[in-house]
Order: sequence, then C-alpha cells, then structure tokens
Amino acid sequence: MSDEEILIKRLQEAGYAAREVEKATGGVVAIAGLVTLQDDSQIFAKTLLGPDRDIFPVEAAGLTELRETGGVITPEVLCASPRLLVLEKMRPRRDDERFWERLAHTVAALHTSTTAERFGWHRPGWLGRLRQDNTWDSDGHAFLAERRILRWLSEPLVEAAFDAAERQALERLCATLPELVPDRPPCLTHGDLWQENIVATADGAPVLIDPAVSYNWPEIDLSMLWCSPRPPASDRFFALYEEITGIDGGWRDRMDLFHLRELLSVIAHDDDDWGAAEAVRKIIAPFRRDGGPATV
Repeated sequence: MSDEEILIKRLQEAGYAAREVEKATGGVVAIAGLVTLQDDSQIFAKTLLGPDRDIFPVEAAGLTELRETGGVITPEVLCASPRLLVLEKMRPRRDDERFWERLAHTVAALHTSTTAERFGWHRPGWLGRLRQDNTWDSDGHAFLAERRILRWLSEPLVEAAFDAAERQALERLCATLPELVPDRPPCLTHGDLWQENIVATADGAPVLIDPAVSYNWPEIDLSMLWCSPRPPASDRFFALYEEITGIDGGWRDRMDLFHLRELLSVIAHDDDDWGAAEAVRKIIAPFRRDGGPATV
C-alpha cells in the first residue's frame, strides 16, 4: 500500500470521505498531504507509521498555545489522535518583502507579549519524531544546555558521529553559556520556525504550523530562520524584528550557537545529508583542547 493509500484509509476510518492526496514534500516524520474529499472540499492531513505516539496531540496543543496565548494565526485543528492529524487547508505564502514584514510583526508580538518566569512547557514535546524535554527550569542557561543541546549526545547516531574530544568540546561550550547568552526572561516560542513551517491564509497573512513549543529565549526561533535555507526577501524580517523588539545587537553572533540543537537533531534523525556534523564541528572547534583544529 502506498503512503497516499495509507493516509486515505486512515482518513476514511475517521469519517472523512477522502478521494485523493497530493503528497506534501519537506517533512521527514509523517505521511502528509493536501486531501481532496468527495465533495471537492480540501483539508490537510498527516499520519504516522509505526507504534502510536502522542506527536499529533502535542502538535495540536502547541498550535492552540500559539493561537490563544501568542496571538498567532494557526490552522484550525479538525482532528488530532495518535494516528491522524487533520487541519484546515492553508495556502502557500508569497515570498515578497511585504509577507516577511507581516511575519516580523507576528513573531515580534509573540515574543514580546508572552514573557514568563520559567523555561519549558506544561507537557513533554517532540522535535521531529524524538522527544523534547520541556521540564520547567528557572535557569535558562541550564535549560538550553541540558534540554536543548546535551540531551542529543545520548542518541545513538549522535554518539556515533562525534569522538570523545568533540563531545567534551560541546560540553565545554555549554559550560560557558552564561558568558555567551544574555540572561533574560523566556517567552513563548514556536520552536521549529524554519521556512517550511510558514504558510499563509487566503488573504496572505502568515500562518505558523508544525510547532515544537516551549518557553525559551527568542533566538531559538530566530536561529531556525537565520541558519536554514530561506529566500532573499526574508532579510526584511530580521531588520524589522530587530527594530520592533529592540533585541540586543549581538543576536546574530548567537545564531550558530542556538542552531546546535537543530543540527544535532538532524543527525539524530538520520537526516545528515547536508553537512550537519561538520557544521557542529565548526561551532565547537574553539572549545577543543586536544590539539584538534582551531583550538583556543
């Protein structure tokens, strides 16, 4: 049975008269696509192979949190179970400066209106198909180190990718986080804000999908956009976001550091086909003390 047939079957079991699926591209976790129903209306749906997990219920909860707490436009959740997620249909975005300006206002409002006292979230989450530890912590540097960076070292593929000296360099970098990252309150973050998770409404307003939410520093979101492939017009997003939020001018210097979480996740998901391990080695090189490259 093809992926599309599996998705149609599960939709039909849930009461949706699915006729055909236009399979989505870009994701590595779920079978997903734009579904046309027998009455010619359309929905977006995803399903998972393998054992049931709460990935979709957590995703639905994250969409609700972003909408109700952060004022972000997210798709209406029509169904959320361990095997199936059904959302209202959204549209592709327009990659012009106007769209990215609107997104800057959206993300800036999210980050500035949701400041909190603790880092984390009220339930464990997911980044891709692997767990995201959201245990509450009042120490942002410890939270970033232990629950967003070092947590990946125990994943088998990450363990295999780096030698002892490289692991020690990563640990040494984490020990210096208080010197590298300003200490300030966390805010609600999307958590996986790369360009594939940004779509639009019918009138062109930004819509955020596929979150991995937590209360964290805003650089978690900025780094996903900054360090992942993105269109030239997105430069307008960063300029306007900086103007609106007044974020300190050193935020660009922290982008690679915050992106470590994503790079390690890519390796852990067996998706290292674009140099994630080498990118990690470049970031941690100044923290090596074994005679390796670029030590200090």
